[in-house]
Amino acid sequence: MIRISRRAALKSSAGFGVLASFACSNDADRPSSQSDLAEMDAIETAQAIKSGAVTAAEIIGAAIDRAEAAEKKINAIVTAYYDTARDQVAAAGEGAWFGVPTFVKDLNNVIGQRTTYGSRAFEDNVATEQSPFIDAFFANGLISLGKSATPEFGLTATTEPMIDAPTRNPWNLDHSVGGSSGGAAALVAARVVPVAHASDGGGSIRIPASCCGVVGLKPSRGRTPRPDGPAGRVLEISQHGVETRTVRDTAAFFAMMEVASDLPAVGFIEGPSDARKKIAFFTDSPVGAGVDPEVVAAVNETARVLEDLGHEVTAISSPFDAGVLQDFTLYWGAGAAAAVANWETATGRKAGYHDFEPWTYGVIDYYEARRDTLDDVVGRLISYEEDYTRVFSDIDLVLSPTLAGPPPTIGYLAPSHAFTVNLERLTDFVCFTQFMNIAGAPAISLPAKMSRKGLPIGVQLAAPPGNEQMILEVAYELEEAAPWRHRKPNAHLV
Repeated sequence: MIRISRRAALKSSAGFGVLASFACSNDADRPSSQSDLAEMDAIETAQAIKSGAVTAAEIIGAAIDRAEAAEKKINAIVTAYYDTARDQVAAAGEGAWFGVPTFVKDLNNVIGQRTTYGSRAFEDNVATEQSPFIDAFFANGLISLGKSATPEFGLTATTEPMIDAPTRNPWNLDHSVGGSSGGAAALVAARVVPVAHASDGGGSIRIPASCCGVVGLKPSRGRTPRPDGPAGRVLEISQHGVETRTVRDTAAFFAMMEVASDLPAVGFIEGPSDARKKIAFFTDSPVGAGVDPEVVAAVNETARVLEDLGHEVTAISSPFDAGVLQDFTLYWGAGAAAAVANWETATGRKAGYHDFEPWTYGVIDYYEARRDTLDDVVGRLISYEEDYTRVFSDIDLVLSPTLAGPPPTIGYLAPSHAFTVNLERLTDFVCFTQFMNIAGAPAISLPAKMSRKGLPIGVQLAAPPGNEQMILEVAYELEEAAPWRHRKPNAHLV
């Protein structure tokens, strides 16, 4: 059973204003094929249902067919709940996006459904509660077809958990989808669903968005309802959102999910702004590692597009201090240690080698060797927001790579590698995204171009905390100037 609180249901009324901002479809626009249904974004899908051009049952049935076909190749679904989805549609419902199919990342609880957290230790775990974020997510009418794949506890940048086979990239099945929202991004890229729940504790929305050629925005800390996670953490680094194929779907989703806070209100951003921005860009690695020439070219090309659009664009060196990433890794390890300790308390036994993955134990060991420095580390992480914000003292946005290279091959970042090997590979590959998690700032990955081998390359736009509006306005411009929606994966599955 999926629970929707009354408070969350009332909030979903904001979504109808979002939907009304776009011209509605009519019966003449009835989708004529499975392919037509697959290509519609969430807003188009909701409009088609509300206009009567197609029924919610037809939408869900077609999405289930696509999911069953795609899963044979990409392995992105942990647990399917197709009958539950059909029952929900048959019972009708409310919300601006009622009938839009989706998946929930398997790090997050849905009452009555299996949550493995990507871990063999939780293979039989069934959730008895869910977070306010998931309440609000369903209150908007989204229909979940099941749980999407994630690495163990979301601790790495590839979706190759040892509980299951790896999730494979729809653009090239030999390559990774990134992580930790890898299953979500793969399902959106493969046109199974137009939107999928995701979360980002160090780049986990943006990394898979880059690897799969979709749109992924990590919001500011406090922008949306409280997610799952340990209550009372000193610093909340993880925020929740979605993977989408269009900027407007991302903008609409966050307009529906936004809660009152100390942050500047955003509302629904419908398109670009006439205001021109000061945008700084860099292509060098914050950790001094190499950046793939095709990634450098993608950022440079995006900078030229922005300059042609009238923005004031300036090249800089990386403005972020890589030292904070070491503190981040230790704090990350503390979270992993807490997760395993909670499991041990619940089961009444000590965790063994086969309960959790080598990478998880490695991250915990990294923390345990330095745990006496945790208080100092947390202090530095909390104060980092001031350092981060100073980067924007005379600019509006920062443009950079999302990742140091295109998606790697399956196995390159597998959790079975020696910890030192994986840490070096991850640090070099994923060195552009964690700064915004620490600072509680928004950032988006946009599909910039395709590599010579036909793999997606993303670029990242980042802003100070609370400035999603500027990011979305510029993202709309880039989507119009260099559109990506027509691109389909080589392993297109519908």
